[in-house]
Amino acid sequence: MSDDRPPDAWEPRERRIWEAYRRGEWCDDVPEVRAEVLRWLLVAAPPPVRGCLARLRLRGAHIVGTLDLAEAEVQCAIRLWSCRLDGAPRFDGGRFGALELRDCALPGLTAVGARVGQECVIAGCVIDGTLALRSLSVGTRLSLDRSRVVVPDGQAAVDAQSLAVEEDFSAAEMECTGPVYLNSSRVQDALDFRGARIRGERTCLQAPELSVGGGLHLDRGFVSDGGINLYGASIGGSLHLEDSTLTGTGEKRGQPALQLLCATVGGDIQAGRGLVVRGCVDLRDTTVRGSVVLKRARLHQPAGTALKAQRLHVGGNFSCREGFVSQGLVDIRDARVGGSVLFEGAELTGPAGTALRANGIEVGAEFNCCDGLTAHGRISLSNITVRARLCFEGALFDVPSGKHALVCRRSTAAELELSPREAPVGVVDLSHTRVGVLRDDPGTWPQALLLEGFLYDSVHPVLPAERRLPWLDREPTGFAPQPYEQLAVNYQQHGRDADARTVLLAKQRRVRRTLAWPARAWSILQDVTVGYGYRPLRAVGLLAAFFAIGTAVFATWPPAPTGEGKPPDFQPAIYTLDLLLPVVDFGQERAFSPHGGMQWIVVVLVSAGWLLATTAAAGANRVLRRT
Repeated sequence: MSDDRPPDAWEPRERRIWEAYRRGEWCDDVPEVRAEVLRWLLVAAPPPVRGCLARLRLRGAHIVGTLDLAEAEVQCAIRLWSCRLDGAPRFDGGRFGALELRDCALPGLTAVGARVGQECVIAGCVIDGTLALRSLSVGTRLSLDRSRVVVPDGQAAVDAQSLAVEEDFSAAEMECTGPVYLNSSRVQDALDFRGARIRGERTCLQAPELSVGGGLHLDRGFVSDGGINLYGASIGGSLHLEDSTLTGTGEKRGQPALQLLCATVGGDIQAGRGLVVRGCVDLRDTTVRGSVVLKRARLHQPAGTALKAQRLHVGGNFSCREGFVSQGLVDIRDARVGGSVLFEGAELTGPAGTALRANGIEVGAEFNCCDGLTAHGRISLSNITVRARLCFEGALFDVPSGKHALVCRRSTAAELELSPREAPVGVVDLSHTRVGVLRDDPGTWPQALLLEGFLYDSVHPVLPAERRLPWLDREPTGFAPQPYEQLAVNYQQHGRDADARTVLLAKQRRVRRTLAWPARAWSILQDVTVGYGYRPLRAVGLLAAFFAIGTAVFATWPPAPTGEGKPPDFQPAIYTLDLLLPVVDFGQERAFSPHGGMQWIVVVLVSAGWLLATTAAAGANRVLRRT
């Protein structure tokens, strides 16, 4: 037998495959061929016809037996179209120029540790067994498009751990009834699962430590009945999740619907339009250089946390707007967002009374919970820093009376817009927060408002003190003096001294309710006489009235002189001043002494003088300290 002739024992149809191989032509007229014939042909590799390129191109054939090319070295391309294979082909450890199985039916395939120099295509195939591609290396692209992999319960559908693809890996519209494993795999360009479906019990997409140089596409109808594990993944481009349905089994590691924990995304996470998640989305400790876009996404985890994004770092925006719905807690504590955090038009429903938890977050631009946001539960924003505006304009806080609707303690923002759609019946806590500009609406002031330590440079609208004071009297825990002082300072800084004095006077009257009865009586006297020092002209008026009365009385009924010798001339006005002013001595009081009922007049004037003079002095002291 020469090298350019097939073995004598081969049947005529098998000889036709031999000739088609040497010419590199398609062989369509062989209905059945033994697998050992193909192995002999590929391993022995007869020389091509001069001017032709040898390659195996077989279409529509039934391959009897198992095509075993384990550890074989085949330089030519192997292309099997619309073929039916009795046994699962074995390519383990082999070296191949190109490998293509298109629209074939086979009971599995194994290519563990194989090397394909060009493309590897297993597209449109029906595979009733595991597709084992562990440690497979592909020189150009790998395609599993439109293939259907059916495995018994408990077996892997695609096992491609430690896979290496130098260009794209596409599994668009692939269907699997078992788990897909891509642990520690590397794809130089894009990884595409558009329209793929991973269905059945205990199915999942396991890809921890995955490295993708381009984008990762899990969109356009992608469905996973189990979790997607991208723990520690590195994605050079964007992660696409639009029009996808993801299902998880819990919140622990390995159980979320999408686990992108400790990962890096060089572009965006586009997970908005049409995304439906039944379970938890875990983005903790992940870095996204672009934006996270979840607008119009729907997350369902009613009994727990729907979105975990603690310590997430985002270079652009974090967008959960335009119809975003979360049945479960949204937790973005300690996140760092270079752009804006956007919840406009979102609907949040949280378990245990909390809908949004963003404590410790830093936002480079705006934090918007406005324009139709509905929160069925508390919004917690303690210790946050917002470089621009923190906005709740048009938001709705759906919490019961007495429960916290908004907690924004110890936070900082350039501007706070607090004008919700309806007045919250729950508690709004702004204690120890610092803002540059406060904008609110008297018609939607909350029923309970904590303002202890709340600082602001200006407040809009600018209202007279009488209209702004009810805003301060909504403290559910009792009287706090600092909010009155802060409002008075704000009025003074804007040249509204009369409003500032009105606020400080209201503060003293509010303090009076907390005093014991002796101190309360003294407080009432200060209020009536000098308005706690903020109405000093009242004391002057009372002193003048007592002076006029005393002068008239003593001019009519002068007191008798005391002592021996000639007394000074009696002056009723000076005598009255001597009685009214306790620290001044004009000599009249010592020289004259009243008798009978006039003594009670003297007692009244002396007492009034002490009271009015001391309260006037206290008021003057407050004025001096205020200026």
